[in-house]
Amino acid sequence: MTTNKKARHIKAAHQVLISLGLPRAQQNERSSLCLLALLNLTPGKPWSKVENPLVGITPIMDWAREHHNKEYAPNTRETVRRQTMHQFCDAGIALYNPDQPDRSVNSPKAVYQVEPAALSLLRTFGTPAWHDALTDYLTKRETLIARYAKERQQNRIPVKIAPGKEITLVPREHSELIRAIIEEFAPRFAPGSALVYAGDTGDKWGYFDAPLLAELGVDVEVHGKMPDVVLHYNAKNWLLLVESVTSHGPVDGKRHAELAKLFDNSTAGLVYVTAFPSRTIMSRYLREIAWETEVWVADAPSHLIHFNGARFLGPYHAP
Repeated sequence: MTTNKKARHIKAAHQVLISLGLPRAQQNERSSLCLLALLNLTPGKPWSKVENPLVGITPIMDWAREHHNKEYAPNTRETVRRQTMHQFCDAGIALYNPDQPDRSVNSPKAVYQVEPAALSLLRTFGTPAWHDALTDYLTKRETLIARYAKERQQNRIPVKIAPGKEITLVPREHSELIRAIIEEFAPRFAPGSALVYAGDTGDKWGYFDAPLLAELGVDVEVHGKMPDVVLHYNAKNWLLLVESVTSHGPVDGKRHAELAKLFDNSTAGLVYVTAFPSRTIMSRYLREIAWETEVWVADAPSHLIHFNGARFLGPYHAP
């Protein structure tokens, strides 16, 4: 009997996802189980009693294992996040970090919650009220999606890239450091420089002036290899390649070689910089930092640390 109840709930969740217009790629068992976990709809529990707790990716996977014997490998977390939860949020079914909208994207405390209007709708599933409730919900959903999209946009981090001009980045610690690089580091150590590239978790091409980089001899197609920030110091014709380090490593020997190869055809001299939010975090990576590179720390913005070599903030090889 329990097996039948489990199967019925999964089938019902699948029907709900179809009714709500989720893409075919999300009309599957994984997404059905994610919806059930978000609702804490355990086998045998009626839809009228569904809940909307705050739930993270790992707890969702744990719930599927506990209540449906579905074992997901740890490396499936990204699949659940990117191939189900992103679409739930885009469709307005779920909210991302409603308890703290500015929480870091990579935070282990990141959570999802069924949106209140969707919760009310789902409580009518299986009853005579479902059809009218679904019709009413769908007529209003675009408004809901637009509203939540606006709220997400308002929570983004503004970054001034030129007088009167700014871009916005997804709110997280990494983005705060990118902002500091552009607004604090650049004016001090590369005054008047032009922003060429700034990465962003929500949109890897947060800002990219591809024509400018092409003029300098570099044509990049695989953006995943780009440093976090690229600045062109026009006065000296230098390209400053800056890595923002909050959880990942600095410009070590391997990364130095990767960047040197990526920017091999540059007509501007290359300067490698690692940026840290604090000296405490920097201390964790001291042994990894490559020689002939620079280090900048956001909590001491007027200082620059030079790792050996004959120069201070400058390219080592003429382009």
